Parts: sequence; C-alpha cells; structure tokens
Amino acid sequence: MADDFDLGMMQRAMALARAAAAAGEAPIGAVLVDPVTREVVAEAHNQPIGLHDPTAHAEVLALRAAGARLGNYRLTGLTLYVTLEPCVMCAGAISHARIGRVVYGADDAKGGAVKHGPRFFEQPTCHSRPQVESGVMADEASAILKDFFKARR
Repeated sequence: MADDFDLGMMQRAMALARAAAAAGEAPIGAVLVDPVTREVVAEAHNQPIGLHDPTAHAEVLALRAAGARLGNYRLTGLTLYVTLEPCVMCAGAISHARIGRVVYGADDAKGGAVKHGPRFFEQPTCHSRPQVESGVMADEASAILKDFFKARR
C-alpha cells in the first residue's frame, strides 16, 4: 500500500512526465529509489523522439542512469516509480536489473505488460519478479496522458 513516501516519489515522477510533455514526448516519468536510504538513485522521462531511440522509455533511461551511477547492471532491491504501467520491453529490463518493487500510476490496457497483455512478471521464464503496486495517483497520471494526446489530435 502506498504511503506518504510513495506518494512523494510518484509526484516526482509526475513532474518528470510533465517535463516530457513540454518537450513533445509522451508524458511518462520514472524515478529509481533505494528503499533503505530513500535516496533517489536516478530519474528520467520519455525521450524516444529527442534521442532518436525507440528504447528511450523513462524506465529504461532511469535503469541506464542508475547502472552507470552504481557501476552495476544489477540494481537489486531498488524501487521504481513510474507514471504508466510498463510495456514488455521495460518489464524485461526491470526483471533483468533485479528491481525489487515497481509502483506505477495509470494502467495501460493497450501497451502494458504487467497487469495487461503478457503479464510479464507472471511468466515462468521471468528471471526476477518485483513486487508490484498499481494505481498510485492513477487519475492524475491518466489525465496527463489523455490531455497530451488530446492536444496532439
């Protein structure tokens, strides 16, 4: 269950999502935190357009930054806060990084891979299964996405 710290980290992820929208990117933000020290290890927002990189999702960029900062591709036990349900690519990266917990905002019925679609973390071939909490600030996360795409149509 989300506590005040979780809400604060999700608010930080929402601020990153708004920064992504301002840059013309899909408004998704991610924050990686050490749950013991409560230190923010890395954070990012979507940048596939600006970086000309289809893998530049907020989660992947945050994982890359955390790996570089910590000098290890295994980010065992960290908590990932992300504004939208991760896709299959991001779920795979989360599993390989050994993230301990994923907290996300809005469900993604079309592209999500945690609660929807392939339910990646439930597959027998999944290497590492994080604890998952969904729906944290879901209404706000959903509204940011809806407003962004409505303005683009």
